[in-house]
Amino acid sequence: MTGLITAERPFGVYLYPYFESFYRLVTGKRALSFRFVSGRTPLSTNKEVISSCIAYFVIIFGGRELMKNRPAFKLQKLFQLHNLCLTVVSAALLVLIVEQIFPQLYHHGLLYAICSPRNWTQKLELLYYLNYLVKYWELIDTVFLVLKKKKLEFLHYYHHSLTMVLCYTQLNGQTTVSWVPITLNLMVHVLMYYYYFRTAAGAKIWWKKYLTTLQITQFIIDLGIVYFCTYTYFSYTYIPILPDWGSCAGTETSALFGCALLSSYLLLFINFYRLTYKQKKQHQPTKAKNPIAKASAAASSSTAKDTTQTTQKRKSKKI
Repeated sequence: MTGLITAERPFGVYLYPYFESFYRLVTGKRALSFRFVSGRTPLSTNKEVISSCIAYFVIIFGGRELMKNRPAFKLQKLFQLHNLCLTVVSAALLVLIVEQIFPQLYHHGLLYAICSPRNWTQKLELLYYLNYLVKYWELIDTVFLVLKKKKLEFLHYYHHSLTMVLCYTQLNGQTTVSWVPITLNLMVHVLMYYYYFRTAAGAKIWWKKYLTTLQITQFIIDLGIVYFCTYTYFSYTYIPILPDWGSCAGTETSALFGCALLSSYLLLFINFYRLTYKQKKQHQPTKAKNPIAKASAAASSSTAKDTTQTTQKRKSKKI
């Protein structure tokens, strides 16, 4: 059903019914029946998440040791397919979440959208959970690096493993503000995985530097909003003498963990940008002068030399 773009239909068509049909086709269950319940939903306990992180590190560092004396795998087509699928899935989740959030922003404003417990809906919970599962899929990024014998950067495996943990903690804590970092992250990932898809085929993409800038901007926005939510919750709950905007939905543990982790991401990505682009620029050799300018300078030098010699000859004749 297509029609005019409205607050309830920001894309001109209701997308969620299509998603519901696909969900039922894949799982055999109705999307409306989903609930995130610790201990019942897959990957919903601390034990499962910690075990997954340990397995991830064992696989990537153990794999790196096994690959030391072996030739690197190319895996070009498989790597392209992996990145293309993640591009499509990230884009699908992004538009589905925006479709749910936009009406709340339009009708109730930003404060309601980031703090009200009523904005933690069943539909959003399912989409957040699927986004959480995608974080496990994204761990395969590192497996490709290992098999292709690429360098394992600390930022890479730190970010991949702990983003998975972050999604889990926010699902458990039911933090209403979750949609902010999730939508920004999905937007960046659409571009990032598209970039990897194209470069795997040999394409030269000029905007890689700006992708890192966008990631840094993402964390600045995340932190501004998440810090605000955390501040208003703690000031309202514990320090009534401070100004506040009321409470904010979510547990204290999930809020503090989110603030700490996103802060570390910002610092690490700024450092990565500095090391990758600033130092690279400093170490670039000085560019050769314009050949026309060089020729002009040489001609000027030759003319000046001839003039000097002519003057000296005239002086010697007079003597």
